[in-house]
Amino acid sequence: MDIDPPASQAALRRVALGLLLIVLLGLGYLVLQPFLASVAWAMILGFTSWPLFERLRARLPRHPHVASLLMTLAMALAFMLPVLWLGILLRGELAGALAAASARLSGGALHLPDALARLPLLGSMLQDLLREATGPHPAGPLRGSPWTAQAAEQAFALLGGAGRNAAKFGFALLTLFFVYRDGERGLRQAQTVFRHLLGPRVDGYLQAAGAMTRAVLWGLVLTALVQGLFAGLGYWGAGLGAPVLLAAVTALFALAPFGTPLVWAPAALWLIAQGRIGAGIGLLLWGLLVVSWVDNLVRPLVISGSTRVPFVLVVFGVLGGLAAFGLVGMFLGPVVLAVLLAVWREWLDESRLAAGAASDEPGS
Repeated sequence: MDIDPPASQAALRRVALGLLLIVLLGLGYLVLQPFLASVAWAMILGFTSWPLFERLRARLPRHPHVASLLMTLAMALAFMLPVLWLGILLRGELAGALAAASARLSGGALHLPDALARLPLLGSMLQDLLREATGPHPAGPLRGSPWTAQAAEQAFALLGGAGRNAAKFGFALLTLFFVYRDGERGLRQAQTVFRHLLGPRVDGYLQAAGAMTRAVLWGLVLTALVQGLFAGLGYWGAGLGAPVLLAAVTALFALAPFGTPLVWAPAALWLIAQGRIGAGIGLLLWGLLVVSWVDNLVRPLVISGSTRVPFVLVVFGVLGGLAAFGLVGMFLGPVVLAVLLAVWREWLDESRLAAGAASDEPGS
């Protein structure tokens, strides 16, 4: 059987075009990979804040660029001002805490409270560790140098991480401006391409992804506020100074999964070190049993209730996405599972319709 030369040439061209497209996609991924997280955050923020942008754009119908710039600046201030406010408040608190810690350390070796020191085995072991870490001894400067080097290394790593995150935030804001300015046109182009590949069913998938993204963001914010409120009650009940400030810091850390123990656990340990055993243990239990469980219950319930996605899938989506993609995976994980669930439900509906049509046929 002879092959038509024009047909064979067309097939070769399609294969070559496919290979070229694969190579270009791979190279494009390598070029854009450092910016993908920033682009993802910009798209998430742009989508969830789009109703506010539409209101602003309606007031400036002849100046869409100005509306996009103003909305981008507003989003930047919404993230930066709380951080600056907390930094200013924490500066005084941290100075006082460091002064108190320096005074305690300058007085010689620290001693555990009597209630802890009298614990069998554990009390003596903890006291020995505390004495070795803080007590004066000939090897102190020699032992101190590795700790000093490690502290310096951690400080440089922290500064480097802060610099990288600041750069990512800047790229996210730059991308966010273009999301506001060209978002509608880009969405129409994406819908056209996806409809060409998947047909009209892609609209349902996009709706599922959009609803899940909005639900995850509002669930994240609401959970952080509730955790900050409950943590503030615990700080006030334990008699800590500046409970409102500590509650605000806890709410900020709650935006990251499992971040609240970084605030209430050191506060509880500080109370125990001061001899306030009951208050410290009570704060530890409050943080473990109340504050941390808010994250495990409120966020999945809010997301599941507003998207008709089962509770367990939301939990798996948040935790699995976090493990797979980092912080942005909190959004990507639930969105992926929501789209998969939409596909599953559509296939079930099509199967039911096909079964119903077959049963209605004559002779069936």
